Amino acid sequence: MTDLATAAGLDPATLADVLRLAGSYGFDRLQEQLRRTGGCASPIHLNGSTVTRDKATGHVLHHYSTDSEPGGRLRIACGNRRASRCPACAWTYAGDTYHLIRAGLVGDPAKGVPQTIRDHPRVFATLTAPSFGPVHNRPGNRTCRCGIRHGEDAPELGTPLDPDTYDYAGAVLWNNHASELWRYFTIYLRREIAKRAGLTQRECAEACQVSYGKVAEYQKRGAVHFHAVIRLDGLYEQAPPPAWATLDLLTDAIQAAAARVVVDVDPVGDQPARTLSWGMQLDVQPIGAFGQGEEITEQAVASYVAKYATKAAETTGTVDRRIGNKEALVLLGVPDHPRRLIEACLDLHALYPDRKLRDWAHMLGFRGHFSTKSRHYSTTLGALRQVRADYRAQQQREALGLPDPDTPEATTLTLAHWTYAGHGHTPGESWLAANIRRDIQHNREAAREALQDLDAQGED
Repeated sequence: MTDLATAAGLDPATLADVLRLAGSYGFDRLQEQLRRTGGCASPIHLNGSTVTRDKATGHVLHHYSTDSEPGGRLRIACGNRRASRCPACAWTYAGDTYHLIRAGLVGDPAKGVPQTIRDHPRVFATLTAPSFGPVHNRPGNRTCRCGIRHGEDAPELGTPLDPDTYDYAGAVLWNNHASELWRYFTIYLRREIAKRAGLTQRECAEACQVSYGKVAEYQKRGAVHFHAVIRLDGLYEQAPPPAWATLDLLTDAIQAAAARVVVDVDPVGDQPARTLSWGMQLDVQPIGAFGQGEEITEQAVASYVAKYATKAAETTGTVDRRIGNKEALVLLGVPDHPRRLIEACLDLHALYPDRKLRDWAHMLGFRGHFSTKSRHYSTTLGALRQVRADYRAQQQREALGLPDPDTPEATTLTLAHWTYAGHGHTPGESWLAANIRRDIQHNREAAREALQDLDAQGED
């Protein structure tokens, strides 16, 4: 068994479980369930049943029960957005985020966004944290302050030149208040737009509204920064903005609003009073139409935001789950810089109990949502998921020959009862799911390459 496991690249326990599953009753159905979840790394298990009856006669048209499933359970995808937790569900989340952001850039009538949205003033803005001490970096073609020209993947990038003087407390408190900084930024942005338009805030709000979609990203030093698509619209839905709402006005207002934002933190214990603000590295770039030769295109922006919607603090070397104490950091092998940031969160928790720094220590203090949008920017993630669920339900009804229950003339009634029965995989199931996910990913990449080849042939 050990030799066979080595040849297959598996540990003996996993191989034994794979062989057990392969010889068990319902193995084909188990594979089908795993494939329907997209190879989810930690599916949710349900027990239950559904019954579809004719309303008039009470005749049972269809009955389903998990009693006939392998292990008596139905597995559904976990839906976790973190790529470190579930690459399969994160891919779906990134795809939904891509379509949400793209719809707000190019328009999509099917998602309730007119194509005229493309003519509105819109920019891609990046708001960063201030400095908490010098860190190793790659300043263009120059050497770092340490005298070394670091490689692109050098592990010391983003770590302090002098950890003993680095403001770890300030860094995690800034992360912890980053959501408030963003909230004040959106308030001041509307005020700065009104000021430049020569209007009162009420008059401006009655003529123009700010729409945005943003995502949070961790820099190598562990500080959060925000990437945002910011757009000016008219008053109703995504109507054209007034003539005075120009790209230059929006850019100037963003720069002025970011400079105004401050959040005061009162002194507590040995911690001094702090005035938190955005860093100096504010970047505001206009978004050009795809295929027009601009550097910042609609396609690039949507792809960029979707990419970081599935990532979190684990990109800095920390872990993707809560940490109870400092001793766990040693056992988990967390690198020195993120370890010190986490320790700062744990140390500061008693001083700022309302900030819940201990609960968010694994996030280096950040406690906000990673991807958010204003109400009128475009569609919602919930709406996109509902369309997908409705499509799959329609496929199932057609396969079973059942009528659509949402039509006025519908004569069927469906009763369902579900209970939670656990989550996750056995070692063998985990191996099968990972292979299914890789096969799906390979097929997607092959289809993408084939489509690109067809596009290239069409251009020729």
